[in-house]
Amino acid sequence: MTDLARRGVCLVLCAPSGGGKGAITEGLLAREPTLRRSVSVTTRLPRPGEIHGVHYHFITHDDFSAAEQNGELLEWARVLRGTHGYGTPRAPVEAALAAGEDMIFDIDWQGFRQLRDRLPNDVIGVFILPPGLDVLEQRLRARGGETDAEIDRRMRTAREEISHWREFDYAIVNDRLDQAIDEVVCILRAARLATARRSGLERLVSGMTPDAASEQ
Repeated sequence: MTDLARRGVCLVLCAPSGGGKGAITEGLLAREPTLRRSVSVTTRLPRPGEIHGVHYHFITHDDFSAAEQNGELLEWARVLRGTHGYGTPRAPVEAALAAGEDMIFDIDWQGFRQLRDRLPNDVIGVFILPPGLDVLEQRLRARGGETDAEIDRRMRTAREEISHWREFDYAIVNDRLDQAIDEVVCILRAARLATARRSGLERLVSGMTPDAASEQ
């Protein structure tokens, strides 16, 4: 089979807490071994077990501010009233896209907006919906370790996040995990075949058109 050059894909999965994004991401990575995780930068300290460059790039507040001001981040946010910054470094993403490598992003709907604005032709967004709010609440309670007040807060946040589902290219309902993974795999593989992304087609087709025949 002809291996044609192409530009990579930025795949963004978004879901409310309990929507199953983590499980779908792991299933997708197991099925698509060439898919790379985007590693964000953050100003918070590493948690036990976290490795610099693997889970996050841990940087100082000054470095984060400089990267933000110099346009070195594709998307960013400051959380907990500005205590910590999180962002996606521009350089590794653009290098991966140019090399035909696909990346998956763990960002929220606001980060998706920023990423799409800066890379409008390279970003595919998938919103993962629960089959119902009752199921979502059951999943959150099944995790354990959270009070009723914390569950209520997560449910309010989930309703706000779900209200943005129409902004995404695709929406899937995570009722059965295996089916949800299959659907995301199909989306990724179709995105790879988009005509505009397959730069190698120009050379392949150049000798197949009527104009090319008349030049011979």
